[in-house]
Amino acid sequence: MLDFSTVIQESYAMTLARRSFMPMIVTRGSDQASVSTSFQVRNEPSVVRNYGNLLTEFAKITPDGMVVFFPSYLYMESIISMWQGMGILDEVWKYKLILVETPDAQETSLALETYRTACCNGRGAVLLCVARGKVSEGIDFDHQYGRTVLCIGVPFQYTESRILKARLQFLRETYRIKENDFLSFDAMRHAAQCLGRVLRGKDDYGIMVLADRRFQKKRSQLPKWINQGLQESDVNLSTDMAVSSARRFLRTMAQPFRAKDQEGISTWGYKDLMEHKEKMDLERIKELEEEAQRPKPAAQDNNFEYHDDEFDQDMMEMDGF
Repeated sequence: MLDFSTVIQESYAMTLARRSFMPMIVTRGSDQASVSTSFQVRNEPSVVRNYGNLLTEFAKITPDGMVVFFPSYLYMESIISMWQGMGILDEVWKYKLILVETPDAQETSLALETYRTACCNGRGAVLLCVARGKVSEGIDFDHQYGRTVLCIGVPFQYTESRILKARLQFLRETYRIKENDFLSFDAMRHAAQCLGRVLRGKDDYGIMVLADRRFQKKRSQLPKWINQGLQESDVNLSTDMAVSSARRFLRTMAQPFRAKDQEGISTWGYKDLMEHKEKMDLERIKELEEEAQRPKPAAQDNNFEYHDDEFDQDMMEMDGF
């Protein structure tokens, strides 16, 4: 877009000593009905109920914190209202505290503070937020603050925006990029950004749930590190199958992890690399100091004895003195 030419480009896979994150795609509910936030079916009672059951089941098995992302504020408010009428929120409340992100920054900050407190004291909490809101952009949910992230629906942009229409027109006229291709790529990029909120280090672990049947067809547009951990058996799951797989994963993560299991696998972070570099530099300096203190060997003269008097006499004879 900016007419920059790529000089060096390289892609690296993620190296982990154990499978510390588990991505999965849920395409249908417990009643085998498809789940999706597409405009045609998003407000159907069966779809809303299946999303609510998915939230409830994961709230039961997830320790500490759970983050749920919706495509927009409007849809989040609508589905929360319907869940309240179905009694789903009352069921979730039995297992975790429920907090909601709002467009107001001060209210959202207070909700985040309460969420972290609930995760630390063992109560646990569910944070309902928007994929393109404040929480998804710069808030990290490492360790107990985010053991499960649930992405309900594909987070497409609002297509009636004038800015978006101008951008789509520019891409179509200049680079022949189709509107659907850009919108799909942008939505998957934001979905991946939401999933990455819960995995913030090599010692962290979490479950990543993509709950929409459209994710199954668009999985190739996900980042390489997510596709690397996405197994073929986890791309077309029902709610019951997803919960069963999540339980096995959490049971595995609860087992002790020995340092010996990391042998032969590069799992260093930036801090580890800097400490190793400092250690190697100190060892090199020590070697140079020891080499400087060693006595230097005497110069070899090939058994030739040099006497200044004899040399001066020979030179005088050659010059005719």
